[in-house]
Amino acid sequence: MAFQKKRMFTEGELDFMKILWDKGEAKPEEIRQELNKIGRPVNFGTIRNILIVMIEKGYVKRKRKGKAYLYRALIDEEKAKKNMAQHLLKRLFGGSESLLMGALLKNRDVSRKELDEIELLIAERKKSSKK
Repeated sequence: MAFQKKRMFTEGELDFMKILWDKGEAKPEEIRQELNKIGRPVNFGTIRNILIVMIEKGYVKRKRKGKAYLYRALIDEEKAKKNMAQHLLKRLFGGSESLLMGALLKNRDVSRKELDEIELLIAERKKSSKK
């Protein structure tokens, strides 16, 4: 099954995907080590089971290298981020970008640098918008 716009990764799956996006491909032991670094210790059996589920969902593929398997993401990181953001926007904010941005800006400390970047993105969007 291919990654669907409606589907979101579980928190655990997203941790795995971030590792695979960062590394390109990884052995289960490398995934375990990276999860430990972020404070998410997981035993080898759990890693194997999650990877099997992710293969079944069409998120990752594996190839044999010697006695080990290497795992690689099948889902493009930017496409996944876009799909997840659209899902969040639609489900939680009723499709309103202004409500989403308001929630983000009102509920956290945003650095001046990030605000400048947001303003640039808005200015670029205004120039390209026909509305």
